[in-house]
Amino acid sequence: MRVIQITDCHLLADPEGASRKGFPLRQLQAVVRRAAQLRPDVLLVTGDVSQDETSATYRLASEAFARLGCPWFWIPGNHDQPELMEEWQPALDEIDLEHWRILLLDTRISGQPGGAVGQTQLQHLAAQLEDDDRPTLIAMHHPPIAIGSVWMDAIGLEDRDAFWQTLAAYPQVRAILCGHIHQAFAAWQGLVAVYGCPATSDQFLPGSHEFSVDEAARPGLRVVDLEGELLSTWIERVEL
Repeated sequence: MRVIQITDCHLLADPEGASRKGFPLRQLQAVVRRAAQLRPDVLLVTGDVSQDETSATYRLASEAFARLGCPWFWIPGNHDQPELMEEWQPALDEIDLEHWRILLLDTRISGQPGGAVGQTQLQHLAAQLEDDDRPTLIAMHHPPIAIGSVWMDAIGLEDRDAFWQTLAAYPQVRAILCGHIHQAFAAWQGLVAVYGCPATSDQFLPGSHEFSVDEAARPGLRVVDLEGELLSTWIERVEL
């Protein structure tokens, strides 16, 4: 089973609209072309699909994702409007991958750059994990641990301690896939791996004290292969 994660597209309603360092739609299309070559079984999009929070951006994204010819799923980020996303693809809280499953969390706080899981969603997550002990991935927009960038860590997951306390009782959780940070990242929290993913739009400079764009890094995606109970993962970058 091959899952491909893409994230932080930051699309504009104008297909030719520019970001700080590139053209978001062209970059997304290049990443999708590379994803297609990798033959995914599932595409997972971990938030900030839109930059200008318009329905047109979700239409552009949906058209791009559909070209992969596989099921695709998304969760909102802090720049997204969930009600507009629903017009193009309903939000789910679980993806059944037969031997594995992915649980999807909405960490968006309306009007805020940082995020939180929230008590209600944590209770639901615990119930999901209590009912099924298959190996599990969790997908969320905001990273549940500090990544070493002062400005980004200030707008991460507010209730990360409560999140990890919830997971402590459920060893079937093998990894967390997150967006938001616009860079490749891998770390461990106990026995759980935490993976960040390059954006399809501009990249952020790792280890920075203040907001900084990484002008040398290219857009990319994360590949996650699931075989039996084993997980392997790596980053792919694209040339523009």
